[in-house]
Amino acid sequence: MRSILPLLLTPAILCAQLSPPTLMTSCGKLLLSENFAKPVEAAPPGKAAPGKPATGWRLRPGKWEFVDGAMKGTELAEDKHGAVARFPFAFKDAVIQYEVRLDGCKGTSFSVNDAKDHVCRASVDPKGFGCRKDDNDHDGPDKAVDFGRVDLPIKPGQWKTVIIEILGEEMVTQIDKKAVGGSDPFIAKDKANFGFTVAGDGASFRNLRIWEAKPNLSWSQNKAKLQKKK
Repeated sequence: MRSILPLLLTPAILCAQLSPPTLMTSCGKLLLSENFAKPVEAAPPGKAAPGKPATGWRLRPGKWEFVDGAMKGTELAEDKHGAVARFPFAFKDAVIQYEVRLDGCKGTSFSVNDAKDHVCRASVDPKGFGCRKDDNDHDGPDKAVDFGRVDLPIKPGQWKTVIIEILGEEMVTQIDKKAVGGSDPFIAKDKANFGFTVAGDGASFRNLRIWEAKPNLSWSQNKAKLQKKK
């Protein structure tokens, strides 16, 4: 397992072939675009609501609101669990972009999952951001692997754009042209869904986009430059 330490990205090593700017990958076709007009909540498995599809966002636990083109999640004390919004979406490799605003929360994450449990995530809190390979079995031999963290003060009410690249065994996360990432064989698994989590008093999300991820021919050169900055 290898970790890419936090680093500052320069325009020379950013791939701006499509928006968002990418480092490890190139963006293929757009797979999903969500502007957070209030979506249909998924019915429980096998219990599709009359007249509504059985697919869409699952908005629980927590309190979820849709205001001014954003989805806001707030943890509820009675749930004894962070707020979770999850969306069924099968993929393997992807470029993911969204905007996040911290509205008083302790932290948020973009969680990627297989059909069983968690695969990996990017996390954002008032002091910065990071990413990791998640623990997929909890009580078994598998363990979470942190890829690192970037110190980046984020003020309440300030929108930040998060870019996540997943290709094969590797993952890179960027905010404000700073990045952190790493690799683990587990990340290459097939994914079944993704979601947002919120710990604490609130975070808002908007302008979610997911593209097909293709190899960036400059990645080996870019990675070599990054490793020199450790």
